[in-house]
Order: sequence, then structure tokens, then C-alpha cells
Amino acid sequence: MSKAAKNQGGLQSSPSHLIHRALQLALDIYNEESAASGLTQRQFAVLEAASHNAGLTQTDLVKATGIDRSTLADLVARMTAKGLLMRERSVLDARAMTVKVSEEGLAALEAARPCVAAADKRILALLPKSRRDSFLEILSLLAQTADMAPEQAKLEAKAAKKAAKEARRAEKLARKLADPEAKKIKKAPKKKAA
Repeated sequence: MSKAAKNQGGLQSSPSHLIHRALQLALDIYNEESAASGLTQRQFAVLEAASHNAGLTQTDLVKATGIDRSTLADLVARMTAKGLLMRERSVLDARAMTVKVSEEGLAALEAARPCVAAADKRILALLPKSRRDSFLEILSLLAQTADMAPEQAKLEAKAAKKAAKEARRAEKLARKLADPEAKKIKKAPKKKAA
């Protein structure tokens, strides 16, 4: 970061703001390069992921693309209506629907790939050659962290539940140890009347 940027503070030193600005730039470049293809960046991501793994469920596509569940469900519905995707019942889980790329979707994907490659090339060209690999490594690290977030949240929730259970057990034991006479009184045998 430059000295001027550090002195400005605020937005110029905010990673979230700077990532957002970089995303805006990347999407603008993507849109310029891919306008003729007719595919949005998210549509391209869904087609690309589904083309490599036929029969993915929408849950699998959420994991593969990073698109949130509700947005992806709407996206898949619209892409199916356009004829880019096909949905069918999963053979592994009758409750789930799998997604496959249609012939029309494959054609759209093939037409879009050179456009996306050109957009990626333009984005990387904005950086000095010596920093491009480290830039991609950092982006990959952030994406991996995002991919692990749902699993991490599940693990943390499970650990919190276990800790709460242990705390209740410890509290119960502490009460027993603090007042051992209370238990004796309750367990004392009743005298029978003569």
C-alpha cells in the first residue's frame, strides 16, 4: 500500500472496500468482453461447473460456484427455462434434482469461454507480471476460506453444543458437591409407624 493511501485511511485501507472495488472492475471487464455471449458471470460459472460434472445437485453447484443457495435456485430455474440446463430426478437421492448442461447450454458455454479468457487476461494485465501469480494465490486462498466457511460453521456449532452440554454436567456436579447433605436427606429411609 502506498504512503498516500495509508495517510487517507478509511476506505483506502479497508480490505472489504478494496475487494468490492476490484470485483466491480472485474465484472465490468467481464461484461465488456462477454456481452456478445449473452451469459452473465454467474451463468457462465454454473455452466462451467455443470459441464465438468454431469448430474450435480443444486447443493453441489452451490459448493462448486460459491453462489448462495437461493440465488442459485433462481438462476437454475431461469437457465432451465432458457434451455441452457436440464433438471432430472437424482438416481442417488429421489428428493434431489440433478442439473445437466443441455446442447444449447454447451454451445453457449463454448462461445463464452474465449470471451471469459479475454476478460481474465485483461484483468491480469492490470497488474505487474511479477505480482500476477501471488495475486492469483491470494484470491485462491480467499476462495478456499469461503468454501470452508459452511463446514467450519457446522464444526463450531457442534463444538459449542458439546461445550454447553459439558458445562451443564459440570454445574450439576458442582451443585451435588456443594450440598452433599441434600442428597442424603432425600434418600434417608422413612420410618414405619408402629
